[in-house]
Amino acid sequence: MTYRIVIEKPALKFLQKQPLQQRERILKAIQKLPNDGDIKPLSGHENLYRLRVGSYRVLYTIEGDLLIVRVLTIGNRGDIYK
Repeated sequence: MTYRIVIEKPALKFLQKQPLQQRERILKAIQKLPNDGDIKPLSGHENLYRLRVGSYRVLYTIEGDLLIVRVLTIGNRGDIYK
C-alpha cells in the first residue's frame, strides 16, 4: 500500500525557512512515512505521531481508510510540543 503524503501550510512554511541540506534531510525522512523512521505515538492524542529527524520533530496523522499521511507541523524539539 502506498500512502499519499499531504504537507500542511505550517509545515511548508517551516521547511521553506530551512537551509537546502536540512530541508532535503527532513523531506527524505517524510517520504518514508508511515512505516520507517524514529516514530512514536504521542500520548494523550489519538492518531497523532511524531517523527524524529535529528533535533527536529515532524507531527503527523495517518488517515488509514484514505491512505493519507497528513504532516501537520515541523519544528525544533523544544518548541514543537507547546
